[in-house]
Amino acid sequence: MTLSRAEWSERARAHADRVDVWIQPHLARRLRGEKHPVHDFLFTYYSQRPTALRRWHPGYGVQLADAPEYAALKGYSRASPVAPASSLDELVETPVTISSLDELVETPVTISQRYLDSQRPVLERIRTLLAATLGRPANLGCFGLHEWAMVYRGNPAASGAENAMRHDWPLRLGGPATDEVVENHRIGCSHFDAFRFFTEPARPLNTLHPGREDRPDFEQPGCLHAGMDLYKHAFRLTPLIPSELVADAFALAWDIRILDMRAAPYDFTGVTLDPTGEPWSPVSIETAEGKATYAAAQRGFAERGAPIRERLVAECDRLLAQPPAPEADGEQAHAET
Repeated sequence: MTLSRAEWSERARAHADRVDVWIQPHLARRLRGEKHPVHDFLFTYYSQRPTALRRWHPGYGVQLADAPEYAALKGYSRASPVAPASSLDELVETPVTISSLDELVETPVTISQRYLDSQRPVLERIRTLLAATLGRPANLGCFGLHEWAMVYRGNPAASGAENAMRHDWPLRLGGPATDEVVENHRIGCSHFDAFRFFTEPARPLNTLHPGREDRPDFEQPGCLHAGMDLYKHAFRLTPLIPSELVADAFALAWDIRILDMRAAPYDFTGVTLDPTGEPWSPVSIETAEGKATYAAAQRGFAERGAPIRERLVAECDRLLAQPPAPEADGEQAHAET
């Protein structure tokens, strides 16, 4: 399929407009040197730059007509390049004409087969993790206690301990009462990238011990961080998948992050949330009412995440089903990086 410049430009504008409601306030704060304890996470912990999130891609298999601005981007090539010369002499002797330059400029651009081939290991790893997560029921009993375990028996604003890296904000219940909440609950964190930030005293309290290499054995669709990580997996597949899917994953991650920090032990009084401007308010998971609120929101996010996860798996399957590029001159073709 080939999109005309008018067609792909409209999709690119719609994508930029959609993500700008999240990106532009972040960029404005950054210019002012301001930090946001809730929203910055999606632009700092995750490595996708705002400008990269804003750039639209059609996904593998789509050609863009009259798109010279894409020709130099990572993964792209001309869809129908000028036939190569058979020898150095022919290359030197072949005149470059205005018509041949015009033909090259007008040739559609597309994501190259060689780039896709270079990404097969990433595609396989992401597919394995997502498919394993899809095959499990959602566990709705963690109540966001991973954030509490990250400050257990420590003062993140003053202790200098490992958990000092988390947030320079006061604890809503104070240190001793926060520790008591952790000690009075079952901790069952299944997500390695949350578990690895537990304080040392909190680590033995976790009933699970996920590792970096065994994520497919632990991750489950009710986990807030597994839901946010759908955005990570989506941008790692960029530009092979359509940016509309990346934006869907980012929108989910945005909403999940808000719940994650509403249920955290910190007191963010005075913080306002983008793009609505509503004030932050806590979900008090130490109470029965707070637990019910958290679990209901968690269930909703698991339901929203399921079709995004399924679409990502389908994209991985589609891309992995593409035959590899033929070898050149009997040697393995060089993959673009």
